[in-house]
Amino acid sequence: MAEIIQKDGTWTFDGDALRLTPGRDKNVGLLRRTLGELLVPLRALAGVSLEQGKKAGRLRLRLRDGADPLLHATGGRLTEPNDPYQLLVESDRYGVAEYFVEEVRSALLLERVPAGPVAEYLLPGPSVPLSVAAGDGTASFDGERVRLEWNWKTEDAKAAAGARTLALRDITAVEWLPAVGLENGHLRLTVRDAPTQAPPKYDPNAVELWGFKKDPLMALVAAAVQARLPHPSAPAGIPAPSGPVPDGPEPEDAPGPAPAAEHDHDALLRRLRELGELHRSGVLTEEEFSMAKQAVLKRM
Repeated sequence: MAEIIQKDGTWTFDGDALRLTPGRDKNVGLLRRTLGELLVPLRALAGVSLEQGKKAGRLRLRLRDGADPLLHATGGRLTEPNDPYQLLVESDRYGVAEYFVEEVRSALLLERVPAGPVAEYLLPGPSVPLSVAAGDGTASFDGERVRLEWNWKTEDAKAAAGARTLALRDITAVEWLPAVGLENGHLRLTVRDAPTQAPPKYDPNAVELWGFKKDPLMALVAAAVQARLPHPSAPAGIPAPSGPVPDGPEPEDAPGPAPAAEHDHDALLRRLRELGELHRSGVLTEEEFSMAKQAVLKRM
């Protein structure tokens, strides 16, 4: 067991996984605080390092490509206060940090964990349902569909089209970009058979971000959607049913999904593993886990 406790957070390694708990310091980013504790399996790691400075240093985890939907959806663009894989270390704790690094590196060598990409997500992504209001709209995701609603700051033509509800099966990609300098950021969803090159300000499938405090939280929506899309290593062109999703409640006798193809069955199995990890890590209560598991099993 190796552990380092700092104002920025606490990292614990038990030989099989790293538990990353954000601290309560005011400098801890909103995304890290909202995301909460992360459990990173050893096999998801590509490396760990300690960067030392005169007054403080930084522990950094490097994950294998494709292991984490959050990193994939954000393209590694999370800044230091919001990056859950960085830990600020005070200079008088460098000895503990060095020991922590050696323990993790030794385990990687002993377990012969490769540093290359993986073929499936090894972290479950943020839990759902979740809803974030930032920029010119609100994005909500319940695990099956994304709803985009606009506010008074939305461009008129975009707002006139009204709220959008997109089924997960119709989404082929998701991207989060932060605002940098004079360039605005965005959360953009790529919809099957309806690609758009319009700027996020006019794109009805995008939320424009202006660099305010809550912008990073949109990355959680992006990651939750990404975790439920086919893995980047999956073959392209997997067919899926298309068509608009009506707003409002569905009738109770609405037909269920079409018979699942093999990839749909694999996706449901991955979801069961995600739920199990969330339950073991304490994110889901016993009752929540049981209800969610039953919902997945019915779809199988």
